[in-house]
Parts: sequence; C-alpha cells; structure tokens
Amino acid sequence: MKNKETLIKIYRILEKIYGPQKCFLEHEDPLQLLVCAILSAQCTDKKVNSVSPGLFKIYPDAESFAQADLKKFEKAIKPIGLYHAKARNIIGTCKMICEKYNGKVPAEMEKLVELPGVGRKTANVVLGNAFDIPGFPVDTHVGRVMRRLGLAKSEDPVKIEYFVNRNMPSKYWTEFSHLIIQHGRNRCRARKPDCDNCEISRLCRKVL
Repeated sequence: MKNKETLIKIYRILEKIYGPQKCFLEHEDPLQLLVCAILSAQCTDKKVNSVSPGLFKIYPDAESFAQADLKKFEKAIKPIGLYHAKARNIIGTCKMICEKYNGKVPAEMEKLVELPGVGRKTANVVLGNAFDIPGFPVDTHVGRVMRRLGLAKSEDPVKIEYFVNRNMPSKYWTEFSHLIIQHGRNRCRARKPDCDNCEISRLCRKVL
C-alpha cells in the first residue's frame, strides 16, 4: 500500500474511534497557546493546564510577560519543570513579540521559529490551532507511533513532519497529529503497547 493511501486510512480509522479532536492545551488566544506550548516541553498537557490559568491572570498579555520579574516568574512555573529555561524563553519571546510584532503573535512559521524556545513543533501547534493554518506537530507520541507503523525510520521530528506533508493533504495535518497523540496515549503507549486491541494494527508494518 502506498504511503498516501496508508496515511488516509489511518486517519479515517482514528477519526472514527476518537471523533473530532481539539488542542489538548487549554487556551483562549494565540499568545496563551504559544506560552502553553513552550511550557509543555517534557511536561504533560494536564500539568500545564493546571498551572496556566493562574499564570494568565497575572500575565494577561505579551507586554506583562515581557516585563515579568524572572525570579517571580520562575516560581510561578516551577511545578512544570525546566522552569529556568522556560521562564527565560517565554519572557524573551514576549519581548520580541512586543518589539517586532506590536504584541501580537506572528502567524508565519519563519517568524515563529525565530522566537526563543520555539521550534517547528511549537510553531505548528500555534499555526494549526490558533490560526487554522495547516501544520503537523511531531511530539514524542507522534514520532513513536509513526516509527512503529513503519512509516518513519528517523528520530528527527522534522523529517517525520516533512514525510506527512509530502504524502497527505494539508487539510488533515493538524487533526491527524491530535489523533495520533490520542492513539499514542490510549493504545500505542511507550511501555506495553496494546497491539492486540489496536484498531490500526492491520496497517502496521512493524507490530511489536
């Protein structure tokens, strides 16, 4: 089966199982999503969602983040982990957003990845979920499932992203990422994947 056909079949099956998906990070605007996405590195979405509402009450816009006291900000996000780097990146990102983009999150990949702490995965999350611009974020779940399916060999998330971009219509990218993440949590777990009950096992080229 060709890669394009396989990807669409997997999408259809997962869509039927899990239904329409939305971003797992709770947010009300592009800036909130960007901040949450930076915070989510090596941290669960659930943990980020438990901290972010209080954070956004203290820092409601890019200017307030940009002017934040580093030590106080670190303390506010300490439960999330890697708080030193994340605090610096968020404050630096918001300073750049204020200086270059009038306090508004840019809606272009090239501009987003220039921001401190923002790579292609984070940029794709923001583009796809805040601006409805197709993007395929590759997190640990997506990379793991794609490799186990035999659709990707590389550990490089960018190569996996480009593979999907080449072989799948862009209208599916954002939703497909959400569906694979859901499946990675429910069935294709890092430890003890539930291959016996996996709904896409017949399409899996490398069943464990």
